[in-house]
Amino acid sequence: MFFVVLITFLITVAALMVLVYASGPQGVDIASRLSRVLKPPAAAHQEDPSGTGGHRAENILVSIGKILPASAERKVSRDRILLIRAGYRGDGAVLAIRGVKLLCCVALVTTVMWTGLINYNPIFVPVMAVALGWFGPEFWLTSRMKARQKRLRLSLPDAMDLLVICVEVGLGLDQALLKVSEELKIVHPELSSELHMVNLEMRVGKVRIEALRELGHRTGLEEIKALVAVLVQTDRFGTSIVQSLRTYSDELRMKRRQRAEEMSAKVSVKMVPALVFFIFPALMVVIVGPAILTIIRVLLPTMK
Repeated sequence: MFFVVLITFLITVAALMVLVYASGPQGVDIASRLSRVLKPPAAAHQEDPSGTGGHRAENILVSIGKILPASAERKVSRDRILLIRAGYRGDGAVLAIRGVKLLCCVALVTTVMWTGLINYNPIFVPVMAVALGWFGPEFWLTSRMKARQKRLRLSLPDAMDLLVICVEVGLGLDQALLKVSEELKIVHPELSSELHMVNLEMRVGKVRIEALRELGHRTGLEEIKALVAVLVQTDRFGTSIVQSLRTYSDELRMKRRQRAEEMSAKVSVKMVPALVFFIFPALMVVIVGPAILTIIRVLLPTMK
């Protein structure tokens, strides 16, 4: 019986680990990188030449979003910035997210009415369902934005090192940015696409500093804004751009190490609630429980 229980436990743990790895972002990233490396560009374009599935869903969501009245210009610009920072740059992204909100509200209200939860409180429960359906996609979008910003922040030191190497061998800053965007296409696709956007903006006539400032506004990262400030000061005072980039790259490495040390220092504090509310009561039951039962068994007859 012991071996049967042990084997069952090991099989369950292995299955859970496989499911967590398969559903986690790391496995998806590794699989997507390998597919981009091994699959030729022609096959990637032949796989879905028209993109009918994604465009059809986007068109449906945009059509649903047009049902709602138009929002204020400030709200639309805020939603557009949030979508761009989350990685959605389509023209109909704002209307699509409004369509998602409307569908979530309708789905949750229908679920509340179909399951009978509306009988508990005919006013409060539908209002909570509508609020959850309306603000739920925004919370999801905010989490996507923070995850993308985290990936950009982690990939920035590697890009800075590569940028320093490209500038040292004699490339101009514009050509170095283009080279970095090409080299990071597989390892860091988000930062590669952002740098490629900077190069496209400079090709159409935008000044380099303005394109980099637009990059900082698009990503919302303070590290990129600080890089733009360094490049502006370097261009204004005529200092060595290689030395400035190398100093800023070392500073980014130091900040990332300090951020990791800060996260490791928070682990002990975060473990306190789990220890107090989950582990300590179980220890008290195991250690003090038999003593309490013995005391009750001995003293209770004498008290009678």
